[in-house]
Amino acid sequence: MNTVISVKIDKQVKESAQSVAKSAGLTLSALINSYLRQVIATRHIEIFIPEEMSPKLEGLIAEVDQDIRNGKISRGFSTADEFLADLKK
Repeated sequence: MNTVISVKIDKQVKESAQSVAKSAGLTLSALINSYLRQVIATRHIEIFIPEEMSPKLEGLIAEVDQDIRNGKISRGFSTADEFLADLKK
């Protein structure tokens, strides 16, 4: 037997969650049901809210991006020997 619950959430949160659910081939209702079943099965509630970047961090990332574009950042290496050989140049 199904039952209805009513919760108030931000419109943008609902729309974004619906989009995520749809990309996985689910309805928002199915996504919520799945999460609640997971909570019941694991007895674990996991909530993750990413922190917003500070203006200082955004500036540092912009500097690194610019350095990458200007070739100031070394390339990636597959082995420590490759890294050491490049370092000795």
